[in-house]
Amino acid sequence: MLFDIQGYHLFNQYAGHHQFLDKAFAFLAQYSLELYVVLFVIAWLSLPKSEIKQRHALVIMGLAGVLGLFINVIVSHIYFRPRPFMVLEKGTFTQLIPHSPDASFPSDHTTGSFGFAAASWGKAPKWTTMSFTILAVLNGVARLYVGVHWPTDVIAGMIIGTLSGRVLWKFSHLFQPLTNLGLRLFHYGGDHKNIQKDNTEI
Repeated sequence: MLFDIQGYHLFNQYAGHHQFLDKAFAFLAQYSLELYVVLFVIAWLSLPKSEIKQRHALVIMGLAGVLGLFINVIVSHIYFRPRPFMVLEKGTFTQLIPHSPDASFPSDHTTGSFGFAAASWGKAPKWTTMSFTILAVLNGVARLYVGVHWPTDVIAGMIIGTLSGRVLWKFSHLFQPLTNLGLRLFHYGGDHKNIQKDNTEI
């Protein structure tokens, strides 16, 4: 607990003192889902129509985030940890965004972010990997800065998200029909059944 308290204040101590950082991290902490939707759409549409493997990687990235969040639901039902603003004395912290008093562990935002990012490593275009990874790191920092998570919440989210992103490639062929559906919707071609045979390693 000492690590969490010290780590929490290491980031949260700056909240409320730097207007630009306050607005930037508050925006990121609240609207990261919308940012990811925009990134996914840009990544999907910017690829050449003939590029099938990297579009399949985008599908796996999205599913990895969902898998990580599903794991979080199970964990939070087994172990409930109150959020910092629920236990710390008023006046000792700064909370920049409103949040419901639900389970703090693990961080859903960090888990989803690292699920997206980890699934992109070595599979998606470099700009996609870079942008998703940087955003994942900033997302984790934002959750601490705005005062709604403990450091170990974020660390656990990083681990669960990363494992989800890498392990899901073991079963990527099972989700080929989903990619095929997306390809047909955008008129990018028909079924592509065998494109994932070289992408099953972690």
